Parts: sequence; structure tokens; C-alpha cells
Amino acid sequence: MSKNFETQAIRTQTERSQFSEHSTPLYLTSSFVFDDAEDMRASFAEEKQRNLYSRFSNPNTTEFVNKIVTMEGAEAGYAFATGMAAVFSTFGALLNAGDHMVSCRSVFGSTHSLFTKYLPKWNIETSYFKITEVDTIESLIQPNTKILYAETPTNPAVDILDLELLGSIAKKHNLLLVIDNCFATPYLQNPIKFGADLVIHSATKLIDGQGRVLGGVTVGKEDLVREIYLFSRNTGPAMSPFNAWVLSKSLETLSIRVEKHCENALKVAQFLEEHPKVKLVKYPFLKSHPQYEIAKKQMRLGGNIVAFEIQGGIEAGRKFLNSIQLCSLSANLGDTRTIVTHPASTTHSKLSEEDRLEVGITDGLVRCSVGLENVEDVIYDLNQALNN
Repeated sequence: MSKNFETQAIRTQTERSQFSEHSTPLYLTSSFVFDDAEDMRASFAEEKQRNLYSRFSNPNTTEFVNKIVTMEGAEAGYAFATGMAAVFSTFGALLNAGDHMVSCRSVFGSTHSLFTKYLPKWNIETSYFKITEVDTIESLIQPNTKILYAETPTNPAVDILDLELLGSIAKKHNLLLVIDNCFATPYLQNPIKFGADLVIHSATKLIDGQGRVLGGVTVGKEDLVREIYLFSRNTGPAMSPFNAWVLSKSLETLSIRVEKHCENALKVAQFLEEHPKVKLVKYPFLKSHPQYEIAKKQMRLGGNIVAFEIQGGIEAGRKFLNSIQLCSLSANLGDTRTIVTHPASTTHSKLSEEDRLEVGITDGLVRCSVGLENVEDVIYDLNQALNN
């Protein structure tokens, strides 16, 4: 098959059935049948590669995973019901009591809660480094450190971490490098090329792209994915066949959708940068972004998320959101529809004020997930809301 991204996204699919269908059908079945006792025994002993039960695998989830594996340059993968199921299952499978992680402080609110509230119950501790202090990473590594973890671009402040640097640190200290690649998608960035062992996605976002279904996926080295699969097979966070079918079809248009998202987002960022009511704008492909050169090195385009801070703090932020007419107020992102979110009161509200400020989430920060509408309409709405 062609090595071109778009062709692989469209032409990677399950083997046709006896009905010679052109598009992969839905396999809405909880289980699969066996020819006889020996076939059943051999299948459960994994002497045969086949579907046993849809909590383990299903033709639809397999097709979706195979596409992500190909796109990311990975060896294997497993699909989950949600992005957070992928995050938790990855750590749950690979960490033992007494292990330690080093993570960037700028992580999604639920991931932060996992690291600070739940993993410590099993005596698993996390040390954080700031985006601006990557030179401190090595000083945080302990004899029991197992994983180096980061999101890039980060949620919600779209900061950029140097994947090549993280890869070299992980290799030097024999750590597993795990990267959340949700904001970039496999089309814009491939962390495995820079030394990542595992890559995690919330497929709910740009991979679906239309705000319809939930999903998550972890891909990477085969031996690590095997551990994640066994953990997940027993704990049950599997993706549903229906969601996998939807997401696999979504991947067929990922490249063309993301190209347009990025084109619109850059125009929105450039508009906001000139607006007198806006204090700060962060977008990876704006030259004013602190990590612009790193973004250009490792990303194809800048993504669809623009973070900006409104003059006037939390009250100005509330007035802005209440004045929005076209854009949606929602906690999701990566949708065809432009979405504006106030992280301090929603997605990152469980963080203390100190923790929020540590990662740049000020009271006036707005996260804008730029959609596929005519960009002039999006800019008009943002402008009237800012002026109100």
C-alpha cells in the first residue's frame, strides 16, 4: 500500500466479507463463535489470532487501531472507551506500587487529578516540571522513576515541549516516554519519530472531529501495548464497535479537516493578536509564541486551538462568554463548530488557583477551538463579544 497519509487513512480496512461490501460494516456483536472445542481452546490459548469477545477485540476496533498505528509509525495499539480510559489504563498497566513518574505540570485537569489523587493510593508518585524549566527534568529523576510524561501542545495553554529533547532524556535514563498527542493528531505530529515509546490520543477530539462519540487510543511498542492490552482485557475499558466504526470513518477525512482547522485557527490568532481587549495570544505557529521554533521543527501546522487572555480578568471573561452568539460554549474541542471555553471555571476548575497559575491558566484565559465555519463569521463573533 502507498505510504502517503491520506491513502492509508482511507484504504486501511478490514477484509471484505462474503458480501463484498465497499465500506466496512458494523460488527455489533458481543462475542464470536468457534468451530469446535479444540478451536475454542486454541483461540483462548492465543495459539490463533482471532476475535473472541468484543471486550478484547472486534473487527471495527481493530480497523481503527490499525489506522492509528500506521499513522503514528507504531507497532501496536489498543482502543478505549474514552481518552481518560486510555491515560489511566496505560499507567495502570505499566506502573507498580512504589514507582515514580516525572511529568510536565501542564496537563489536562483529569490527568492531574489522576496523578495527585488516585495514583498515590497505590504509592505511585509524580514529580512535576514547568514548561519553562525543562532543564530541571533530570534533577527530578529518581532510582524508581519509570515514566516521563507530557502533552504537547498542552491543554489549554498550547505550550510546546521539545519532543527530541524529551526523547534524549528518556533514552539516557532508560525511562518510558509517554506523549499525549491529542491536540496535534497523527497528521500534525508523530512523537515516536522523536523517541516516544507510547502515544495517547483522546479520539473524542479532532479524530472524530464532529462532536459525536467518545474514544481513546494508545499506540507504540508492541511489548508495552501487550501489557496495556492484558490490563484492559481484565478491567474492561474497551471502545465500543459502533464508536470505532464512526472514528475509523472519521480518519478518512482527518487530513483535509485538520488542514482547514489550522488555516482558520491561524487567522483567528492573528486577529486576536491585534485586538486591544486581548492581553495575550498563544498559538504554536504565531511567531510570538515562546516555543515557535520548536513547534515549526516538530509539527506540520499549528493545530486548531488558540489560547488568549482577555483584559479585565474573570469578569471580562464572563462578559465575553455571555456575549458569544455564533460560537458554542462547551467543554469539548476539535469539533467542526468553533467552541470557546473558560478553563479556570470548567475543564481545570478542580485545580487550585496556585496550580492553575503555575501552568498559565489565568482567570481571563479563554481556550478557542477553531472550527470549520467560514472564518470571517468566527472572527465577527469573537470581535463583537470582545467589544461587548
